[in-house]
Amino acid sequence: MSIYVDENTKVIVQGITGSQGSFHTDLMLKYGTRIVAGTNPSKAGTEVCGVPVYATVKEAKEKTGANASIIFVPPFAAANAIIEAVDAGLDICVCVTENIPINDMVRVNEHLKNKITRLIGPNCPGIISPDKCKLGIMPQDIHLKGHVGIVSRSGSLTYETIKQLSRKGIGQSTTIGIGGDGIKGTSFLDALKAFNDDVDTCAIVMIGEIGGNGEQLSADWAYENCKKPIVGFIGGRSAPPGKRMGHAGAVVSGKGGSALDKIKYLESRNIKVADIADHIGDVLIEVLKESDLYEKCITG
Repeated sequence: MSIYVDENTKVIVQGITGSQGSFHTDLMLKYGTRIVAGTNPSKAGTEVCGVPVYATVKEAKEKTGANASIIFVPPFAAANAIIEAVDAGLDICVCVTENIPINDMVRVNEHLKNKITRLIGPNCPGIISPDKCKLGIMPQDIHLKGHVGIVSRSGSLTYETIKQLSRKGIGQSTTIGIGGDGIKGTSFLDALKAFNDDVDTCAIVMIGEIGGNGEQLSADWAYENCKKPIVGFIGGRSAPPGKRMGHAGAVVSGKGGSALDKIKYLESRNIKVADIADHIGDVLIEVLKESDLYEKCITG
């Protein structure tokens, strides 16, 4: 199994006719993702990569039975694109777009309340269940199907971790990049709960960074509820307080937001934390062996 997306996910690409939308549509199709429609109000009736283009998400869903979308539209239009997907009643909406104004995301966050749609992102690399479905911009040749779930705020650290694990023969059930913005859809806690319920996920890697308290909140829940071992990593050990480092949400402001604070907290909740990114795979192997899960998680 996997979480959120699988081989049955039917996808709409919002902004399919743009350079990024068409480029990544081609890659996702080659990976095997079931892309059934695209949208662009001014180019309805055309095709991109053999995929029909409709004027609206609602129309695309009605014509194709799609249940998910991925957004490749500019920041000024991204919030409305998310809201359109939500109003169409899609199960999943992945928003890759970065630099969306925070006021726009406040509006989106309010609109998501009591709706069925799960938003992943924005400012994220997306989600992939290896050999089943890819919704995002991740390099697809580094993934290996398996039993370790990965959730991360950082795109580049996600890729590095996947490559480490795959080289060691440890496959992934699903990898999800939740994005580094202060206001986003899916959280660490959401992902941990989903991985905990997934029978095919045996262990979890959580990659965090400075800023916010999402890592601590998820660690609190995991300490009491998670049945599966978790390995952590926190980026930004050398970041100075009060200075934004990369992501919009990566700024230490207040108690508990620094890398060292988060590392200590995760360790107090029985989560082993790798000291550097290069060691994530080794720490995971150590934890898997301690939990008698190593043999099950070796897939190549």
